[in-house]
Amino acid sequence: MILKKLLLVLLISTFFISCEDYLEIQPLDEYADDAVWNNDPALIQSFVNNIYNGLGQTGVRVMMSTYADETMLTFGWDADAVTNSLITPTSYFRFNNTQDQSGFYVWENVYKQIRACNLFFQKIVDATAVSDVEKVRLEGEVHFLRAYLYHMLVSVYGGVPIIDKAYQLGDDYFALRNSFEECIDFIVEDCDQAYIKLLDNMDKGRPSKGAALALKSRVLLFAASDLFNTGGTWATGYEHPELIGYVGGDREARWKKAKEAAKAVIDLNFYALHKEVPAEGDDISKNYGEIFLLNETSEDIFVKFYSQNIVSGLVMPALNNGPNGWHLRGANTPIGQIVDEYEMADGSAFDWNNPEHAARPYEDREPRFYASILYDGAPWRERPDDLKAIDPIGVVQTSFREHWNSSTNAIEEIPGLDTRQSPSDDWNGSYTGYNLRKGSDPSVDARFAQQICPWRFIRYSEILLNYAEACIELGDEAEARLYINKIRTRAGLPAVKESGVALRERYRHERRIELAFEDHRYFDVRRWMLAPDVYKDVQAIHIVHKLNPDRETTTPVYTVLPSVQRRDWKDRFYFLPIKLDEMNRNPNLVQNPLY
Repeated sequence: MILKKLLLVLLISTFFISCEDYLEIQPLDEYADDAVWNNDPALIQSFVNNIYNGLGQTGVRVMMSTYADETMLTFGWDADAVTNSLITPTSYFRFNNTQDQSGFYVWENVYKQIRACNLFFQKIVDATAVSDVEKVRLEGEVHFLRAYLYHMLVSVYGGVPIIDKAYQLGDDYFALRNSFEECIDFIVEDCDQAYIKLLDNMDKGRPSKGAALALKSRVLLFAASDLFNTGGTWATGYEHPELIGYVGGDREARWKKAKEAAKAVIDLNFYALHKEVPAEGDDISKNYGEIFLLNETSEDIFVKFYSQNIVSGLVMPALNNGPNGWHLRGANTPIGQIVDEYEMADGSAFDWNNPEHAARPYEDREPRFYASILYDGAPWRERPDDLKAIDPIGVVQTSFREHWNSSTNAIEEIPGLDTRQSPSDDWNGSYTGYNLRKGSDPSVDARFAQQICPWRFIRYSEILLNYAEACIELGDEAEARLYINKIRTRAGLPAVKESGVALRERYRHERRIELAFEDHRYFDVRRWMLAPDVYKDVQAIHIVHKLNPDRETTTPVYTVLPSVQRRDWKDRFYFLPIKLDEMNRNPNLVQNPLY
């Protein structure tokens, strides 16, 4: 009996010792702190690299352009709930999806990456795996990343809690929202620290001194804009206007800071517009289009590179946005309003009320139109084998063609390959009559191959436009025209000559076209407070090649459809609401206005 008890005690002791050993084993999918910060510099760099993933990318299923007056999502997927201002603290609808760029702006997703930045700053101080020189460079990267992440948060929420440390168990988590002004100052300080610590010649996939200055330019331009300088008067009865903009101070001084920040990038003399002055005989449309297809250009400031091996299956612009008649998805389709915004080749405005324009709307348009929009009759690429017999050339068919049916003695309409009634793919045709070309490489058969050209977070054209905008607001119109016209010269267009309000309108038009579908418009229409005027029902085009009395096909007839998707604006949608879950977790948070 005594022997049995001794054996039992030994077995129990062995079990607990084994359990204790087992519990002390390092998880196989994690690295110990010491291994990361004191033994392997590659692991420190990997830690930083993971933060970059929090910035997102484009070419995803639902682009930010679909939540502005640029594109419409063919599939629905609750995107129309967003464009009808139906977001609430309990439902972000599709905006919350991290398969899309919009999901990267959402509160909890951004703060997750900010915590990683703060943890880096906490750990790098005593890290022994890298030299002091490398520490400084890495610190510069993370200052930039944290600035970019806070910029993303502030652009959609206004003032947010400034968290500059990694929370530990037992800390006080109930942070107050900082004012909008405090957040801008914090972001600018991070940009300044990044500029001091970064190098001039960094890989463009990582921030350089120029990238730090460029981000500062964007942030200060936004801060000086209308939305953030109304004192919150648009948000009737809101008791915390300091959270959604400035409540005092000198707005002219803000514009001066924005101007100086943009000029600092220009004065680096490191960046230039891609093929700024077209050579004689240049295909200007091709020049502009290749900015988004080449692996590197002179105007890249901060980009995200991909490789064939690691590119996400979701980041496929040609597959996601190409026409259905190529067996592509046709997801984010340009709406009629932006298509009509592209000028004629001579710089005059396109107008459906002009009989010549209305008869041939896709002829003699400006070069950026042809690099950005796939319209009926646009040359694209060779059709898939099963459709070559119908279209051996490879031309977009979003129109219908009348045909005389001799058996029924009646006219019937034959749908084109890229319509919603396509004989090929009839589930994903464009509602608007257009598809997106900009950023999609026609040399790639997107059904089978991934497109790996980089996504441009910041390019030089934006900086020139930022500078021009600040100059306009400060009354320096000659300087503004000079820099607007640099971009128009590259686009093969005549110079602008307007002044006053007309110049501001021409500038805003130029920015809309030059940066179209690049994730700017969503924010521009808010900061300029144009959203109530532009969140209108989506216009489309219906095209029919008519038969004449001799039953011969004539020139097409174009009909503008005024509303293929309803859209509606409510002022609360200038900002996102803080989710109810976040409000419940932190009783010190104040909700955004009108929610």
